[in-house]
Amino acid sequence: MALLALADFQAIVLTLQLAITTTLILLLVCIPTSWWLANSKSRFKPLFEALVALPLVLPPTVIGFYLLLLLAPDGIVGRVWGQLFGDTLPFSFTGLLIGSMIYSLPFVMQPLQNGFERLPKGLLDYASTLASPVDRFTSVILPLSKTSLITAACMGFAHTIGEFGVVLMIGGNIPGETQLLSIALFDRVENLQYQQAHILAAGLLIFSISMLALLYSLNRRGNKLWS
Repeated sequence: MALLALADFQAIVLTLQLAITTTLILLLVCIPTSWWLANSKSRFKPLFEALVALPLVLPPTVIGFYLLLLLAPDGIVGRVWGQLFGDTLPFSFTGLLIGSMIYSLPFVMQPLQNGFERLPKGLLDYASTLASPVDRFTSVILPLSKTSLITAACMGFAHTIGEFGVVLMIGGNIPGETQLLSIALFDRVENLQYQQAHILAAGLLIFSISMLALLYSLNRRGNKLWS
């Protein structure tokens, strides 16, 4: 008897695909946005920061419920999506991707913003006298923020791997289509398949410890760099 069923391997592959795609898109969105947040003096900045941080305090089921209403075929986003692409968002990979991006947004945005805020202003001012804004950003700011970039990517990736409530509300539990690793684990426990549940849970536990050890190591190096 195989230790894991085909549906478990499909859940692992789908979870990795979702985590990689979510992380890459969030990095593209969050790098310029967090740079703006780090340097903005707008009076609306606290409101924007609060909106970004909202997934940290809201129960995942609340986010999932409202996203489901928005993405449903008769919802605001779902209706526009259906008219453009003739498809529905709930219970699809695209729907899972939208939910994951919103739920993991602060885990990518905040490390980047903190990293940009720690950059020495004098060095940035000096660099601005020697290079164009684009060159300064790509040649000076991004290399100096390497630790923050890696931390943000790791946080976004790890958080997406462990998502449960939001993805269950939006994607349901369809093996091979929307069943992610955390939901597959819940499924095994619900069906009293404890051997498979142990394997899936142990994998997530080892992954989480490894990711946290990497993050603490990176933060220690970052603190030494700026001390």
